[in-house]
Amino acid sequence: MTYTQTNDPTIREHVQAWQALDVDDQLALFWFVYKEMGSSITPAAPGASTVSPEIAEGLFNQVKELSHEEQLQLQRDLINGVDKQLTREYGSLGETTKLLFWYRLAQGMENATIIPMPASYKLSSGPQQLLDKIKQLGFEQQITLFRDYVAPFGAEAKGGAEV
Repeated sequence: MTYTQTNDPTIREHVQAWQALDVDDQLALFWFVYKEMGSSITPAAPGASTVSPEIAEGLFNQVKELSHEEQLQLQRDLINGVDKQLTREYGSLGETTKLLFWYRLAQGMENATIIPMPASYKLSSGPQQLLDKIKQLGFEQQITLFRDYVAPFGAEAKGGAEV
């Protein structure tokens, strides 16, 4: 699935490179982005004017009630666009709220509320090279990249009671 909001060719290239990774490498890269840049993302994600923190928190609370294995599978399902209730709920969120939801997942991973990254995990060379490129982007480009990356995840919401 190729989807980008921005016409910035650098962002588009980075999003496509990220999407080309296997799903577990995508998740690992997102974790390392959070670990290395979370302090700068922190004020941007929750403070963005179009974000709905209560909605992101509500979805996060549903995820944290799942077993660790189910949490990991849900993250994979979000990336792969699997059609199930939680992925449809995510799919109905605004882009900035989706970014905040992933930020909350990373916070949950940090405190083991969400399945944590193994302590000894190291990125393989492809994701590491992409992380190094992301670090070189300006703050606004990073936020746009993250938003464009998470925006297409999930499944399309369904009308009526099937949401």
